[in-house]
Amino acid sequence: MLERVEQYINSHRLLDSRQLYLAGVSGGADSVALLMVMLKMGYRVEAVHCNFHLRGSESDRDEAFVKKLCEEMGVVFHPVHFDTLTYAKLHHQSIELAARNLRYHYFEQLRKDLGADAICVAHHLDDQVETVLMNLVRGAGLRGLAGIKPRNGRIVRPLLCVDREEIRDFLRNEGQNFVEDSTNAEDEAVRNRFRHHLIPLLKQFNPQVVRHIQMTAERLSEVEQLLETVVEHTKAKVMSRGDETIVVNLKMLKKEVACSTLLFELLRPYGVSAELSRQIEMTEETGRCFKTADHELLIDRGRLLIQKKEEGVGSLKIPECGNYLLNNGKRICVRQMPLTDRTLLPRENDRVWVDAAMVMFPLTLRRVRKGEKMRPFGMRGMKLVSDYMTDRKLSLFEKRKQMVLCDTQDKVVWLVGERVDDRYKVTEKTTEILELCWSRE
Repeated sequence: MLERVEQYINSHRLLDSRQLYLAGVSGGADSVALLMVMLKMGYRVEAVHCNFHLRGSESDRDEAFVKKLCEEMGVVFHPVHFDTLTYAKLHHQSIELAARNLRYHYFEQLRKDLGADAICVAHHLDDQVETVLMNLVRGAGLRGLAGIKPRNGRIVRPLLCVDREEIRDFLRNEGQNFVEDSTNAEDEAVRNRFRHHLIPLLKQFNPQVVRHIQMTAERLSEVEQLLETVVEHTKAKVMSRGDETIVVNLKMLKKEVACSTLLFELLRPYGVSAELSRQIEMTEETGRCFKTADHELLIDRGRLLIQKKEEGVGSLKIPECGNYLLNNGKRICVRQMPLTDRTLLPRENDRVWVDAAMVMFPLTLRRVRKGEKMRPFGMRGMKLVSDYMTDRKLSLFEKRKQMVLCDTQDKVVWLVGERVDDRYKVTEKTTEILELCWSRE
């Protein structure tokens, strides 16, 4: 077993003999074997034990066992205690998820404090197979079927190449005891039901099923790496980023091979599930909006626009000239000055001049309202602002975020970043101007 683990460590470049490592040691067979294997291979390792206080005296028994084991082996022992039940209730999490989050958060904090290179955990081949089967039953995609990775950031798993039976044989040969978690014998946890019932049943069909599933998971892991390369290539072709919006060219993407898979991989970082990705792919209706926890996605003329959900932006009163900052980080500057040279009239949309004599303070900066009208510069009649934005082919996202600057009578002075109202334009009679500057940053 030691030889196979050593080959696995070397082939995946998991450990470096010059570095310090932390090993999560619960006291069970797997983690005790992990600690012994690392010591026998000459790695510098310190043990971390988490007492979650979920099994009464058994939890304290496990901690005492690991402490004694570390004393006998001359290994530095780092115990930590968690009130897991309270944490789970406070964060509305299951006990299993709460324990996992507490454990890995502390591992990483301790790793940084000690300057350790990584945290070693004792997942093994049976854990890998259970994970793959559970993900398959749940309907997971490629990443789920690729199973547990040998390395995930600062978490490494040196024992993924050996199974539970080999680990126990190793401990018996070494004369090393361990403690049993009584909950492992129960069927309440989903993983335990797979372990106790499904996998033994599969072994009746093929005694080598565990090895075969492992090999499949390894192949899928390599396929996943190939997919990531293709996704990055596709991203460069069909995705672009603006100041606030990510644009996916759906028409171009649909010409790619396996476009459904590529679309899901492109959208997955924005919280899009496989089912939602399928809905987006099947939708051609411009204006259809989809939402995830943190993002909104909009179908817009053969494109998909992606934006982070924005906190509500209220109206902003501007009592006098000055610089004003909105709660979304955007800024408007209003200043009055004499008109000395008409040739300097600005040409950019984010900096405009209006006739100061026509504008009455206080001004108000706010979102466009339904049914609001203005007289766009150069036009004679009034026009719905919504019609103007439609003519400009603004997307729903852009329309929803469009700001107007209004005077004390709530008349539109400036459709911000777009066009001045013709009633406030600079004329031959203008002597004083208001310069309005809009910063999108």
